[in-house]
Amino acid sequence: MATIQASGIMFAAGLPSFYSPNARVSATMNAPKIRMMNPISLPKLSNKVFVEDNLDLKNGFKNETQNMEQHHDDDDHKLVAAKFFRIMEAVADRVEMHKSVGEQRNNWNHLFLSSINGITLTAAFMTGIAGTSSGSSLLALKLSSTILYAAAAGMLALINRIQPSQLAEEQRNAERLFKLLHGELQTVLALGNPSDADVSEAMEKVLALDRAYPLPLLGTMLEKFPSRVEPAVWWPQQQIRRKRRLTVRKMNNGWDSKLEEQMRRIVEVIKEKDLDDYLRLANKALKLNKMLAVSGPLFSGLGAVSSAFVDHHHGSSWAVIIGVVAGALASAVNTFQHGGQLGMVFEMYRGNAGFFKLMEETIESNVNESDVERRENGDLFEIKVALCLGRSLSELRNLAATSSENGEANNIEFASKLF
Repeated sequence: MATIQASGIMFAAGLPSFYSPNARVSATMNAPKIRMMNPISLPKLSNKVFVEDNLDLKNGFKNETQNMEQHHDDDDHKLVAAKFFRIMEAVADRVEMHKSVGEQRNNWNHLFLSSINGITLTAAFMTGIAGTSSGSSLLALKLSSTILYAAAAGMLALINRIQPSQLAEEQRNAERLFKLLHGELQTVLALGNPSDADVSEAMEKVLALDRAYPLPLLGTMLEKFPSRVEPAVWWPQQQIRRKRRLTVRKMNNGWDSKLEEQMRRIVEVIKEKDLDDYLRLANKALKLNKMLAVSGPLFSGLGAVSSAFVDHHHGSSWAVIIGVVAGALASAVNTFQHGGQLGMVFEMYRGNAGFFKLMEETIESNVNESDVERRENGDLFEIKVALCLGRSLSELRNLAATSSENGEANNIEFASKLF
């Protein structure tokens, strides 16, 4: 209970008479008692249910994220595979292109050979007839033989510049190497999904082959009479080595000190014997081809000049003799040079030297690599080298042992038995 007491001076006026100014007023307020209620009892939440719900939510997000990542990876693999197949289509197309162009340029060689020989021999025959003619027939024969000799000299100079037989050999080599590259790309697909590194490596190999064996004649044609003979190079200068996925792995990736020493010995044999020998042969073929390339047009030009001086009235027997003999020599030179396809022989030797140069670089790049896991598998690499050299594994090991025992290059056999 609460008690409120109030006191004050009350004015007399307007107040009831019974209200005394000194009186005290007491008022009492009774507030109701508040009954305390029992505490509210809430249901107790299970911690286990909360944790399970939270885990289910997290797993749902995790599974959704994994599905999205897997879908993204699948899209990436499809894109890389599409790029790889596009490169394979381009390689297959180049095989057909080089095949067609090679056949065309081989036909050029045969057509030019027969045409020039026919023109030259006809001019020589007309020069001989002119020596026994007079009057208008003499003039006609002289002019005709001179024109034919001049045409033969010009055509000889042209085909000696482009060397159709060498052009045909270049295209045959390109066709073979593009077929080989196509097989390598199929092997990558068989081993598994190609990666971006595979795509880049394939692109570099295609472009390197395009540079090594160009299709057009003007502007990008290879030099047919280089000042120095170099091996043909059709591979990227900085090859991307990558570790192939193998189902069987061995310690040190199949390499040991014995195999490394064996490969070093084989490289020495390739350098000293095979590579050096093919460069020497290519240099000889080039020198002979240069000499004949100058001789053919020279003899044809000499025949043209001699036929112009043929005159029955002034005893021009020497002019007739020189004109006829020059025509015969020009025809013989043309037949030996282009019928014998010296340009093709030079390109063949140069290509063989390039093959051994590639083997040398491949072996050295693997042996000099300090990280054995980045090398090609040793067992597979040994088989690869043996097949490239046309030898069995035992013959390859015997070659390395023989080279280490003899030491002198003259007493060592050639590394390759294939060619």
